[in-house]
Amino acid sequence: MKKWLSLFVVALFVLVLSACTATKDAGEKPVTNTGNEGEEKETAAEPETEKVLKLNNGNEPTSFDPSVGFDAVSWNALNNLMEGLVRLSKDHVAEPATAEKIDVSEDGLTYTFTIRDDAKWSNGEPVLASDFVYGWLHMLNPETASPAAFLAYFIDGAEAYNSGEGAAEDVAIKALEEKVFEVKLNTPTEAFLNIITNPSFFPVNEKVATENATWYTEADTFVGNGPFKLAAWEHDVSFTFEKNENYWDADTVELDKVEWAMVDDSNTEYQMYETGELDVSGVPSELADQLMDSPELKNEDQAGLYFYRFNVSQEPFTNKKIRQAFGIAVDQQEIVEFVTKNGEKPAEGFVPYGFVGPDGKEFRETAGKLVEFDAEKAKTLLAEGMAEEGYTELPEVTLTYSTSDTHKKIAEALQSKFKEVLGVDVTLQNVEASVFATEQKEFKYQLSRSSFLFDYADPVNALESFITGSSMNRTTWSNAEFDKLIADIKKETDEVKRWQMLIQADALLMDEMPIFPVHYYNQVTLEKPTVSGIVRHPVGYMDLKWAKIE
Repeated sequence: MKKWLSLFVVALFVLVLSACTATKDAGEKPVTNTGNEGEEKETAAEPETEKVLKLNNGNEPTSFDPSVGFDAVSWNALNNLMEGLVRLSKDHVAEPATAEKIDVSEDGLTYTFTIRDDAKWSNGEPVLASDFVYGWLHMLNPETASPAAFLAYFIDGAEAYNSGEGAAEDVAIKALEEKVFEVKLNTPTEAFLNIITNPSFFPVNEKVATENATWYTEADTFVGNGPFKLAAWEHDVSFTFEKNENYWDADTVELDKVEWAMVDDSNTEYQMYETGELDVSGVPSELADQLMDSPELKNEDQAGLYFYRFNVSQEPFTNKKIRQAFGIAVDQQEIVEFVTKNGEKPAEGFVPYGFVGPDGKEFRETAGKLVEFDAEKAKTLLAEGMAEEGYTELPEVTLTYSTSDTHKKIAEALQSKFKEVLGVDVTLQNVEASVFATEQKEFKYQLSRSSFLFDYADPVNALESFITGSSMNRTTWSNAEFDKLIADIKKETDEVKRWQMLIQADALLMDEMPIFPVHYYNQVTLEKPTVSGIVRHPVGYMDLKWAKIE
């Protein structure tokens, strides 16, 4: 698994980077000059320039509660406002961060973290082991309904507590001392340190949170322990970071401020980049051809994929063959070439490229092409599925997507293809992003867009999303064979056997097709030449700790 941790592809869709703007007079020193008669004369020093990075977050963060903000519009900000026991290095390896020392028992089940003496919250209070206990139990509390809770199930007692069958005191995490935090796992997990770089495992200031349950909703009350602090937040408009002078490694942080806009239109974002209002921009699809050779363009892979979910409880997608018909009526190659036009790879299965097995081969190459455009087969499957259900006419189909010009273009391409290949008229429904996320989790949509970004470097991270009852499933699909396969994968210690089981799970998911994949993610951004040092992790989140601006 360590092999996977270093071999992954790079991270997260819209956001980032910098430019110098506002100036301030603080820190001026008088400069002496010799006049005609030899006396010294004071001349004013040039004012220092604030180092301000201007980024776009796309939308309002879902939440700055690290247990709840489990999505792209929350992660990038949270990863710079807060910090866990470990942090991904510039080379994408989990290394000590808030913890300065990590001890692991011989059996690989017990981890003991010693927290730095100089680890502080942005309000100046010390970060304590009890803050990690509080934060992790908050994530696992069933009442929190954290979509990230499943990531902690490798901790002894965590799944039972989160499912309502166990008690908080039975979760095997504890503060041995003020600055010593212990975790006991139910099975050795080689990816453990990588997993806990996820914002869901950040600490929460227990004192602040118990006094104010909504501490994370406004800049005035937010308390973090990362490289930056939340200085301002005008909801649905913008938010601003300032350097956190209480961060244990503050000397490394060079930026004074990060100003985040919230613009969900790629053309507007690009215009803001051109006028200097942003230092980083995505590439609008209609300009992709002319901008792909720009010296300011960066094209990096990202560990994740864009896909669509069927609600298998709603007709006509209760029928497997009808789901398959819609899935292979999609021409993924056509979408990446003529719709998104950002150099993405068409998706051929659920697990993307970037995972190398014990045989030294790519997962995707071994697993093969499981989903491929086939118009004639799609027509046949649709006819067979309709016959099985006794349909003389297919029930109406509504495709739902969240507000974004890119989502709209892909939805329109799918609508056109379903009509061309299957002869099916599909209705499009556009829903505002925050409402969309809530209603999709409530299974209100028949066919809806989605995306997955890896939380840690292991194929099971994506595949386990579709076990029965997972908060990440959102399809109502349930398959006992798949559930058992995922459970066995988590227990298997033979790397070769485990790899084959992962490939089998990917194939089963694509055969049952509660979802169909569209493309694997990459990140194409335009970045001003004055910006450097922004780290985009293969599996992880944008890191501004080392960012610089001239």
